[in-house]
Amino acid sequence: MTTATDRRTLGVGVIAMGWMGRLHSRGFRGVAERYPELGVDCRLVAAADTAEANREEASRLGFAKTVADYHEVLDDPEIEAVSICAPNFLHHEIAMAAVAAGKHFWIEKPMGVSAAQSKEIAQAAAAAGLTTATGFNYRHQSPVRHARALIRSGALGRITNARVWLIADYASSPDGPFTWRYTRGQAGAGVVGDLLSHGADLAHYLVGRIASVTAMTDTFIATRPVPLVQGVGNAIVPVGDERREVENEDYVAVLARTDDGVPVTLESSRVSMGPRAEYVIEVYGTKGSVRWNFEHPDHLQVLIDADGSQHGYTTIMSGPDHGDYARFQPGPGMHLSFDDSKVIEARLFVESIVTGTQLAPSAADAWAAAEVDEAVVASAADGRWHDVAKVDGPVTYDA
Repeated sequence: MTTATDRRTLGVGVIAMGWMGRLHSRGFRGVAERYPELGVDCRLVAAADTAEANREEASRLGFAKTVADYHEVLDDPEIEAVSICAPNFLHHEIAMAAVAAGKHFWIEKPMGVSAAQSKEIAQAAAAAGLTTATGFNYRHQSPVRHARALIRSGALGRITNARVWLIADYASSPDGPFTWRYTRGQAGAGVVGDLLSHGADLAHYLVGRIASVTAMTDTFIATRPVPLVQGVGNAIVPVGDERREVENEDYVAVLARTDDGVPVTLESSRVSMGPRAEYVIEVYGTKGSVRWNFEHPDHLQVLIDADGSQHGYTTIMSGPDHGDYARFQPGPGMHLSFDDSKVIEARLFVESIVTGTQLAPSAADAWAAAEVDEAVVASAADGRWHDVAKVDGPVTYDA
């Protein structure tokens, strides 16, 4: 049993204190409470953000100091690990600086604006012997982990096909403000990097590496108004009369095959009217299937057809015997939040650091998803099947 004298303090810093930076900060704070046996207290040493309002929020969250220049976080000798929550176009610059500074890092996806940037980050971190983590938090939902266990056990028989879609409405209003997310230079792809990268990782995690793809994309809202003030995340803010052209896609549909030949269909939209965050996984086999919808996050629909009765799905509600559920709720019937999933992410990152074993989704996992994204964008441009490049880093989806 860990005692007070056995506990270790891990100095952490967060770079960019928007919505995701705040979630990372709360995730670090939750590790000691939810996982006391790790014997680690995460100390919020410093947060960096160019916006004064975000630095004020960092102070309220408990950081010992706040700075405008992220280099001050990386140069701080009290900081051993950092979170990189800046916009996509800054990920490569900051991650490479973190590698040079010898800091373990937890980074949001996509890890850069191209597969080449993701590859460079992943390989540099591995060469430096650093622990990494990537924000693939949907993996950590209790029903998803239970679905993976059923698939791996053979309970569904031979896997015949899978479907993964992430359909959202956060950009469905044509008057939603123009941000960096709609530029190729700063975001790279649009919904492909933002949502489909999660779908690619979930496919990898559940049914195996995506080996080839053919895809189509479209942009339905061609221009957006320029905002008058800076917002956080996808918040609605006042806009002016000036409009800018949207440079990347609103929608993508993909047909794919895994290394084992399993057909997978993936779909993502940021402009669909109706669904708020309909993120769905379906995996079908010769003996049954599973289905999960993030809009009902603690429910897993399961059919295991042992006798040919075709009785339809049974809904399993997550409880203390599923994943990390018991860390947050004492019994079934209560829900784990999106914020709770970031605490689980933080725990996996911290535990990976202190044990020296890669438990969190790694930078190599992010690189693997980026290679899928790259092949999807290329296929949408020429209408052909494209092979997905393999990565040589320490991926965890097949562990």
